[in-house]
Amino acid sequence: MTVREPETEETGIDGATRLKLKRLPERKYYAISDVAKETELQPYVLRFWEKEFPMLRPRKSRTNNNRQYQRRDIDLVKRIKHLLYTEGYTIEGARQRLKTEPAGDVKKPTETVNVKTLLGDIRRELEVIAGLLE
Repeated sequence: MTVREPETEETGIDGATRLKLKRLPERKYYAISDVAKETELQPYVLRFWEKEFPMLRPRKSRTNNNRQYQRRDIDLVKRIKHLLYTEGYTIEGARQRLKTEPAGDVKKPTETVNVKTLLGDIRRELEVIAGLLE
């Protein structure tokens, strides 16, 4: 199992240090623990989402019945997380949104930008700057 180390440290405008983590190395299948680390979710959340989102169905190995996630499953988990935690959708709302999205959008969740969230982030950073200038 590969342990991810911080790649670099970033300092935001507000002075907070943020870590950029490396992405898991490319391979065909990933264990639930690997997916949990990359998505910063607990394994029980991933198992729950498998029940709630029919499009999230990782394979299970024949021998020990472990979940085997592929890269597209990880991308879907990231998209679900974004819909629930960032955009504020309910589970039902996120499920409906994923059903209506073209398959290409589900595979690339990092390209989806919520303008309202982005503007809120910019506003908070500008308020910090204004506070420094006072």
